[in-house]
Amino acid sequence: MTFVKMIHSGMMFQNPKPYLRSENGYFPSVVQCENGDLVATAVIGEAFEAVNLRNYLFRSEDYGVHWECQGLLYEPDSESVSEVCRIAKSRTGELSAFIMRHDRTKKEFGLTNPDTLGFVPVKLLMSFSKDDGYHWSKPDVIKPPLTGPEFEMCSPVSYLDDKCMLPTSTWPDWEGYRPEGLKMVAFLSYDQGRTWPEYTTVMQSKKNNIYFWESKIIQIDQGRLLAVAWAYDEKAGHDLENHYAISYDGGKSFSCCMSTGLKGQTLTPLYLGDGVILNAYRRIDRKGLWLNLSRITGEKWVTQEEIPLWGTGMDKLTMHGSQMSENFKALKFGAPHLLKLKDGSIFLSFWCVEDGLGIIRTCHFTLE
Repeated sequence: MTFVKMIHSGMMFQNPKPYLRSENGYFPSVVQCENGDLVATAVIGEAFEAVNLRNYLFRSEDYGVHWECQGLLYEPDSESVSEVCRIAKSRTGELSAFIMRHDRTKKEFGLTNPDTLGFVPVKLLMSFSKDDGYHWSKPDVIKPPLTGPEFEMCSPVSYLDDKCMLPTSTWPDWEGYRPEGLKMVAFLSYDQGRTWPEYTTVMQSKKNNIYFWESKIIQIDQGRLLAVAWAYDEKAGHDLENHYAISYDGGKSFSCCMSTGLKGQTLTPLYLGDGVILNAYRRIDRKGLWLNLSRITGEKWVTQEEIPLWGTGMDKLTMHGSQMSENFKALKFGAPHLLKLKDGSIFLSFWCVEDGLGIIRTCHFTLE
């Protein structure tokens, strides 16, 4: 590896008794608490789109070398729902969990309609912890500031100087109804995530034919915001290069979306300073999970270095047919999460399937 010095790699979660029960882990997110502990959430259930997917809490007191499962974030009051969440830490140290609850009354279907790519009905909720993740408030349903009608879970809350932003994308309902079209948006909150009265449009194609999935927003130099997304051309039935857009006014508006030149999906950026961005993403032109160093010069995205991190020797990690609902079911890794720790080192987590089991892998490293 040319620019990474690995400190430790390991696992946050792996089913300890696969011969006894089916437990697979997906979609991790990690924060570092004020006391130095790493607290994480991941969703665990029987399968990738199982009805019994639930959010679990994990804690590490040694920078991710060892993890303790602390149990459910909470148990929903219905068995006909699945859930997923992402956690973040505010500038005051409060932890937040953005939760998406999926209506799973169509028990013989997955999350998306194979005919329309429409999504099951969802509810959005928020929960908070003021004691480093040991205790959490009862999740409250939040009212979105626009009609999706459904939305994507893709990012934790982004805490900025004067507000919070919650990146997501509109998604058609089960029958394909989409009054707002296809676009990446960001909900805005001025009370630390309790209410979300406004939104801003971040990315939308002129022909309204592009899904913007796995979107993220981070703050970069000179007060600018950088938004990134996995772009999928609905009409052509294939992925585009990852897209990005820049805001110069604190998120009130964004530039036209542009190509990063990265042929990939599920891109996660981390700002390193001096215009440099570290990215973790799933490549589609080559196998595996990759780390990328790029620089934002003006509005131009310039790739500097790339290295593979995991999966380059494995087969059938993704599928790229024209039926995207089936492609989702075939995924074998994704949702990388990057966190810069207090000592300047970087912590990466992601889910992957190895030997038929969904596990959560982690890497702790520095950049050279």
